[in-house]
Formats: sequence, structure tokens, C-alpha cells
Amino acid sequence: MTNPVRPTGSPPEWWPRFSSPLRSTALTARLGLVLGVCFGVCFLTGLLSHYQYQPWGWLPTPAAPVWGYRITQGVHVTTGVASLPLLLVKLWSVYPNLFRRPVVRSITHGIERASIAVLVATALIQLTTGFLNQLNWYPWPWSFVSVHRFLGYVVIGSILLHIAVKLPDIKYGLKTKLVDGDVLTEKPWSENPAAYSNNEDTHQPPPETDAISRRGLLTATGAGIGLVVVTSVGATLTPLEPIGLLAVRQPSTGPQGVPVNKTADAARVRELAMDPAWRLDVEGPRPYRLELADLDELATEEADFPLTCVEGWSVGANWRGIGLLEVVRRAGGNADSSVELVSLQPRGSFIRSTVDGPQVSRALLATHLNGERLNVDHGYPLRLIAPNRAGVLNTKWLKSVRIR
Repeated sequence: MTNPVRPTGSPPEWWPRFSSPLRSTALTARLGLVLGVCFGVCFLTGLLSHYQYQPWGWLPTPAAPVWGYRITQGVHVTTGVASLPLLLVKLWSVYPNLFRRPVVRSITHGIERASIAVLVATALIQLTTGFLNQLNWYPWPWSFVSVHRFLGYVVIGSILLHIAVKLPDIKYGLKTKLVDGDVLTEKPWSENPAAYSNNEDTHQPPPETDAISRRGLLTATGAGIGLVVVTSVGATLTPLEPIGLLAVRQPSTGPQGVPVNKTADAARVRELAMDPAWRLDVEGPRPYRLELADLDELATEEADFPLTCVEGWSVGANWRGIGLLEVVRRAGGNADSSVELVSLQPRGSFIRSTVDGPQVSRALLATHLNGERLNVDHGYPLRLIAPNRAGVLNTKWLKSVRIR
């Protein structure tokens, strides 16, 4: 028995068939617009977050508003989480184009497809690794902070290139009504070999269907993403904590009502921190040393600063301790000094941090949290706490202060 002859231009039997009437340029353009806004917000707030780690010498990190980093990092993480399902729906709307033939029609078309491949790959990696960072899980050998930053530039550059290449389609899609938009591969493959042979789009009205409409799909996508946001943003907006079912951290949990990312045991510092012979070395023009017994007498300043971590969670807290500026002045420095604080922690990416500019005058060397002596997991016997600052830069388990 011989196999039946396949009509010229028709795909092979095993070739995927795409017949959903929901896919259209109008739908894809609208999804892309929202996704582009989310990525833009993520990128800009990500730049602000990176500035926390490497500020310019002529523009130190401001101390006000004290909740500044809480808002920008909360928005950064929330838009990143929202972008994950949105990106998947966007890819669903266009992935049949992967099966168009020929794969490359011209040099220009080849460059376009290569740029799309870079965009999709980097966007998926960026969002996935960002989400895993929320979980404090790093199953890769590279530095998350530096790679996340540089990959962000690649993603944004790819998006801008994609917009430039697809601008005619984007304009067409945005001005076309969802119910009247073109349909990708509307006819069966056997009746529409053009979609297989030369990648020509067909602009046809959608067939009648009892399934969800395009407008319904867009509404359902928005509702789903809204639900994800509402049930995860409680990590930043504490009034929404009770419904934060998807929040990675619950702000009210942890010792003294504040979460902990790294415990004293994980940092291998418990024995050093609990040593009765602990002391703080203050290095400057007039160096001196503070003993453990000195802290309670000197810890007279209080401040309400939120503790905000790069993973997006934050919580307001009351701190008591010694004003950093007081410590600096006693050692011969002043409000214009740059101050380096070093941890007892033997190793790690953030065992030291620098405070300068307006933050010097407002930062505390904290001894108490929410009216209680610091728990060792929160940095006992002494830690830095400063306003508008990434939590990981509020160094715990201090052993020295260096005025530069």
C-alpha cells in the first residue's frame, strides 16, 4: 500500500495544527503593551535598587523618605511577579509563528527572529531567577546581583529593538477591535497552505464560537494577574498581609515580629556574637573601643525605620540604639565622613557596608528592636539600621566602625 500524496505546500501529517480563534494581532498587541509597561517599571525600579549597592560618589543615597526603598523595591518585585504569567500568555498568543516556514526568508527576517529568540530567552531567565531570588534559592554558580543587573539591560534593549521592528504590527493591533482583529492561521492547514509555505498572515474575521472571546481572554488574564498581585503584595503592604497567600515572606513572622533572611547559625557567627568579651573597635583620627557594658548606657536614640529586603518584603519597626553620627564625632569624624561598618561574619557578600551623605546623620547602631534587646538572628549585640536602605546593607553583628 502506498502513502497518499500530500498536496503541494501542505504541511506533513505530524505538523502542529493551530485553530484557536483567540489568537490575533489585536490581542497580542494589547498583551505586549501591558507587558512592556511592566518590564519598563521593573527596569527603572531595578536601577534604583542597584544604586543602593553602588551609589555615585557625588550623589549619596538620600535618607528621606525613609520608606523610599520600601516602595521602589516593592513595586519592582510585584511587577516582576505579575510579568511571569503575563509573559506566558503573550508567548501563547504568538508561539504558532515558531512553526511558520521557511524559518528564515531573508537576512532581515533572520535578524528579526534571532532578536526575538534573545528577547524570549533573557526575559524568561530574568523573571525566573528574580522569583527564585525571592525564595533565597540560588541554584546557579554566578552572582545574582551583577547578572540580574546586566541581563536587565539586555532585556530592555531587546524589547526596544522588537518594538522598532514590529511597530507596524503593533499600531495595527492596537487600533483594531478585539472582536474584528486578524486571526492567525484561521483556516485548517489543508485550506491555508500559505501559512506553512510562505509565512503570510491572513486577516480574516473570527469564526463564531461558543468558547471564551478575545475580550474575555484579556479580562481573565487581567483578573488572574490582579489576583496574583493582591495575594503577594502583602509582603510589602502589611495591611494586605492577611490575604498574602502567595507572599514569599509574611512580615509579622520571625523573632520580634520581623522576618530574618540569614540567621546567626547560617552566618556562622553565633559564638562570636554571644561572646561576653565582644567589643566594637571605632577607627578614626581618635580611635576608641566600646565594650558590651557600654551599649545600654549609650543607646538612647529611637527611630521608626522600615526594614526592607531586596526580595520585596518589608516591615515597619521601632529601633533604639546609638546615633551613628555620635560615634563618628567621638572618633574625630563629622556628618560629611564616609563610614565603613564591618561584621563579625567571617565570609559572605555583605559582611561590610558603607554609609555616607545624609544617612550618616540619621542612621543608628541598634541595640533594641520593638522594645526588646536584639535577638541574635537580628544582629545582637549591635547592628546598623538606616532609613531608605536595602536590608542587606544594614550590616548585622558589628565588630568595627571605620571613619574614612
